[in-house]
Amino acid sequence: MSQPHPKELRFRRTERLLHIVFDNQEAIDIPFELLRVKSPSAETQGHGGAKPAPLTNKREIDVLGAEPVGHYAVRIRFSDGHDSGLFTWAQLRELGQNPAEQLAAHHKSAV
Repeated sequence: MSQPHPKELRFRRTERLLHIVFDNQEAIDIPFELLRVKSPSAETQGHGGAKPAPLTNKREIDVLGAEPVGHYAVRIRFSDGHDSGLFTWAQLRELGQNPAEQLAAHHKSAV
């Protein structure tokens, strides 16, 4: 069975959420902060096995724009200048599962 693909991505700036509806009718909301701190980039994931310290002070982050990358991902431009992470559809679905718990865990690890 194939993975669902997004049919709608809507950035809700007043709520600081990315709302995604998939072709299987699944809908998720991902806070901008979670997108930024979990960006699949070397800056947040590390270089050559070295894990960087968790990002802090991203609660007020905004999204300036996004562009599709092929049929498998999206590149998101954040208000702090970050734009190097490519979010695959599978990664976005994972971030949309219990986002409040993921943020709470991030905040706890960043203390």
